[in-house]
Amino acid sequence: MAIEVRIPTILRTYTDGAKAVEASGETIAELFADLETRHAGILERLVDKDKGDQLRRFVNVYLNDEDVRFLDGISTKLSDGDNVTILPAVAGGSAAAEPRPAEVAVGRPAGML
Repeated sequence: MAIEVRIPTILRTYTDGAKAVEASGETIAELFADLETRHAGILERLVDKDKGDQLRRFVNVYLNDEDVRFLDGISTKLSDGDNVTILPAVAGGSAAAEPRPAEVAVGRPAGML
């Protein structure tokens, strides 16, 4: 069964720059194993072997726009024609950054609220 997997920019070095690739498997885990046979090295970036083959903390995987963490994780079942999207989690801000004064709106000069 063919599953389209959308690859984030940061992992495209493993897919020769491809934005989307096809893989197969009955579950997300099997899909990732198939991806690894086609694109060596990608599995290590997605799954933490030291934590029982769970998704890495800063990797989000969506099955048809549903976060697999709220389904069955990497044991989530797949069907022919499904779409899987891999997205890196984005953390923001800096602990050292100073907060913006409340009276300053983003993108507007002071006094233009």
